[in-house]
Amino acid sequence: MAAEPRRTESGLPIEPVYGPEALAGFDPGTRLGPPGQYPFTRGVYPTMYTGKPWTMRQYAGFGTAAESNARYKQLIANGTMGLSVAFDLPTQMGYDSDAPISHGEVGKVGVAIDSVEDMSVLFGGIPLGEVSTSMTINAPGSLLLLLYQLVGEAQGVPSGRLTGTIQNDVLKEYIARGTYIFPPKPSLRLIADIFQYCRAEIPRWNTISISGYHMAEAGANPAQEIAFTLANGVEYVRTAIAAGMDVDDFAPRLSFFFVSRTTLLEEVAKFRAARRIWARLMKEQFGAKNPKSQMLRFHTQTAGVQLTAQQPEVNLVRVSVQALAAVLGGTQSLHTNSFDEAIALPTEKSARLALRTQQVLAYETDVTATVDPFAGSYVVEAMTDELEASILELMAKVEDLGGAVAAIEQGYQKGEIERTAYRIQQEQDSGERTVVGVNRFQLDAEEPYEPLRVDPAIEAQQAERLKRLRADRDSSAVDRALGALCKAAEGSDNVLYPMKEALAARATVGEVSDALRGVWGTYVPVDRF
Repeated sequence: MAAEPRRTESGLPIEPVYGPEALAGFDPGTRLGPPGQYPFTRGVYPTMYTGKPWTMRQYAGFGTAAESNARYKQLIANGTMGLSVAFDLPTQMGYDSDAPISHGEVGKVGVAIDSVEDMSVLFGGIPLGEVSTSMTINAPGSLLLLLYQLVGEAQGVPSGRLTGTIQNDVLKEYIARGTYIFPPKPSLRLIADIFQYCRAEIPRWNTISISGYHMAEAGANPAQEIAFTLANGVEYVRTAIAAGMDVDDFAPRLSFFFVSRTTLLEEVAKFRAARRIWARLMKEQFGAKNPKSQMLRFHTQTAGVQLTAQQPEVNLVRVSVQALAAVLGGTQSLHTNSFDEAIALPTEKSARLALRTQQVLAYETDVTATVDPFAGSYVVEAMTDELEASILELMAKVEDLGGAVAAIEQGYQKGEIERTAYRIQQEQDSGERTVVGVNRFQLDAEEPYEPLRVDPAIEAQQAERLKRLRADRDSSAVDRALGALCKAAEGSDNVLYPMKEALAARATVGEVSDALRGVWGTYVPVDRF
């Protein structure tokens, strides 16, 4: 009796041998096209890494703004090409560090930013006109973008020179991550306001990074990751068009954010399928004429969910394979996780090793010598087609439920991801799925490891900074600015202009968020399963 074929993470069979029959009827002209041309299966740029490598970003942020600033300068000195900022949980949820709900979380999973003063310290001595900065911030993404703009203005940098990305993808928060504030409709309105504001004021800024990474961390398989991410992208495009924008006015600034797992072949196929699907959606469904509107440009992070606290040095191997998959899949920028992240915040040494992993791939291997090395591979082309079909099937289910927001409100995506996560955990527990060092190849005793820890005194320090800020500022100017913000939120004016005035008057992140909470309310999730 023949053994059952091994299956991909998405549940598709992997044959032991692939040959020409796997590509029967395959038309390279329509399925592939040249690199840098529609449908962009082979990459969004004609030369890809043969001219220069991807942007090497390292995601960092912890404790105070001053501590994170020191880490950024270390990373830049070691060859990082772009900064990527992690914010603590209170900042992500729109709360100040001295709010009761923030207790115990200040500075723990990212840097605490309460006001323009903290933002000035965070980027002190870093010329914002010369670096590209990605900020992982969603519900309060508009606030952090405006704080960045204010710091740039204080440095004398014209806003037209600022480059970077805010994640700003609130729909995936309802699906997988939970750091939402407002209900979906006002959240989408805020995103449309950001699109319009950046087109007029910060034209080189990437206004959204539509993210599948966090869905994958919650348990989504590769097909679910891409399908639910692209469905969210469709929702954002529809929102912007409904707000009166032409698709080619905003679509070139859309970007995406995906995970890269250790299953190298499927990950390469996943990235290629995602590019092809998005190009066709933008061209055929939304009528985008600008090729840049049809390009799916994406950042990749290696899979934090696959890191283990057991034998943490093994994570160096995992991250190397994951990074290679992202590069072979044609990523535009890459963050490599540090080997100790399953234990605590990365140390300076482990963060440097993570960056060196990318530098070895870029400068010591030959993967940058040619564009799309797997093009024409029997297995990768077959996997790309099969994944594309699975992704489109899932996207059709989302559409049948009324689109991404309606499906979110019915708990569809969250339920599908939870079922997949449960199955994966069962496979690990039973030993059917091997995790090296966890359920096979264990050690009798783990070697001691001293992690980096955040000083709990940071919370008191931030509270003291806020006390001084509120005592020194013009309170009446803050009140007037917050009142203007509420008026804009109640009507249809773009809220970013009064929001910027409030932040410039030294209103805090929590105060601005509270003003909008008072108008728009907060989201209460519905659990379908």
